[in-house]
Amino acid sequence: MQLDHDQLKALLALLEDSDIQEFKLEGDDFRLEVRRNLPVAAPQAQHLPAPEALAAPVPATSAQPSAMAEVPSAPPPSAAANRGDLLEITAPMVATFYRAPAPGDPAFVELGSRIREGQTVCILEAMKLMNELEAEVSGEVVEILVENGSPVEFGQVLMRVKPG
Repeated sequence: MQLDHDQLKALLALLEDSDIQEFKLEGDDFRLEVRRNLPVAAPQAQHLPAPEALAAPVPATSAQPSAMAEVPSAPPPSAAANRGDLLEITAPMVATFYRAPAPGDPAFVELGSRIREGQTVCILEAMKLMNELEAEVSGEVVEILVENGSPVEFGQVLMRVKPG
């Protein structure tokens, strides 16, 4: 059994709309486990993470846990830290953040870079898939909040952009 990125997204969307709390799927070369423990009363209960934030790849042939599982999660930045005049580019999934298409290549964006809607601003690697993250806004990059090669969480702010 093989599962491509689109099939995975469709599967996770189905799980999101269900009340299933735990799901396991195994293929020839992968094992996917999704677990949700939805909080009863959370401060941001209306913004629950999407299932892909809770999916962690587990290699079927390795006894070692994935590197993502070993990294302690950092709390998301508080809303008070956000400047009202800046727009945020956030991680749509749990992944590893890369600023350039390959080691040694120039970064997609730098501080002060002008970006346009649809422009690739970074790569997010999840489940050994390289996902290009495209800007949903146009403007000037004024903050890059993640180090190259760092793990990121769903909803984590990656960059801030001054619109224009």
